[in-house]
Amino acid sequence: MGELKLMKGNEAIAEAAIREGADGYFGYPITPQSEVIEYFAAQQPEERTGMVLLQAESEIAAINMIYGAAGAGKKVMTSSSSPGISLKQEGLTYIAGAELPCLILNVVRGGPGLGTIQPSQSDYFQAVKGGGHGDYHLIVLAPSSVQEMYDFVETGFDLAFKYRNPTMILSDGAIGQMMEKVEIGEQKPRMTEQEIREKYPWATTGKTKDRERNVITSLELDSSKMEKFNRKLIDKYREIEEKEVRYEEIQVEDAEYLLIAYGTTSRICEKVVQLAREEGIKLGLLRPITLFPFPKKRLDELSGQVKGMLSVEMSAGQMVEDVRLAVNGKVQVEYYGRMGGIIPSAEEIVDALKQKFIGG
Repeated sequence: MGELKLMKGNEAIAEAAIREGADGYFGYPITPQSEVIEYFAAQQPEERTGMVLLQAESEIAAINMIYGAAGAGKKVMTSSSSPGISLKQEGLTYIAGAELPCLILNVVRGGPGLGTIQPSQSDYFQAVKGGGHGDYHLIVLAPSSVQEMYDFVETGFDLAFKYRNPTMILSDGAIGQMMEKVEIGEQKPRMTEQEIREKYPWATTGKTKDRERNVITSLELDSSKMEKFNRKLIDKYREIEEKEVRYEEIQVEDAEYLLIAYGTTSRICEKVVQLAREEGIKLGLLRPITLFPFPKKRLDELSGQVKGMLSVEMSAGQMVEDVRLAVNGKVQVEYYGRMGGIIPSAEEIVDALKQKFIGG
């Protein structure tokens, strides 16, 4: 077992990035994720590993710094909260269009607009459907604990470089701010320039005696070539959907009803399963860990087993649309949620389950 440390979710992300051998972090403070850049600054990563830490003048500047550094084959990340992520959307679609790897953390707060600094899950659509313009996807990981905030940095970078695609960790203000015990991994070395040139032939590391220069762009004015590139991206996303789906099941084997929840709400729903079973209701929980790719095949399979599915969200009902698409009308799907930064209680979710499916 590695070193154990009591940390906030936002702190765990930053420590994980340093230990993962990240080359740079470019960001801008916004509640409730300001601890990310504050922790980086306190840890002095330049001294520890040579990692570059820079507070940009804006979220727009930060994402374009990510674009440039990712193009050079560097392992880089940024973080923000909902309004700041919206500002980064143009940069993210450019990065996806240029097929570059990077890691983005969204510690979601309630909206729309400035909204509240309290936790929410109302950025689901933005994260899993693209968020910016054009046909593209981010890989989206949804942690439900501080340990997963730490662990998903490694997972996120691995997926980003494997598929040359930006990966987002979609967290929220509760997980970002809560403190839990975290197992810390060993320090990994940063890659050398030579290692980057050998491992990532696409990177813009300059022309050398044994290597031509690379040009990275998302621009293509020939429509037939652009369509061919779009089809290449679609093929990549289909491969990701085939190979990278992750989810957790809790007491699903004999379940007659199923909750679907991610992140903070999935923690509450574990208690809901316990309370319901104490009352004789055979309830299970499926927690999507990847929101893109979504576990639609597994939900389709379970649609033949259960009598109903309840999507529990801290939003007006966004993930429920993907649940309904997955089961394609084979079983009743309902939604229960709270908004404005309110976290639903286990008891009110049990009541909602009874009202929607059991009657009373």
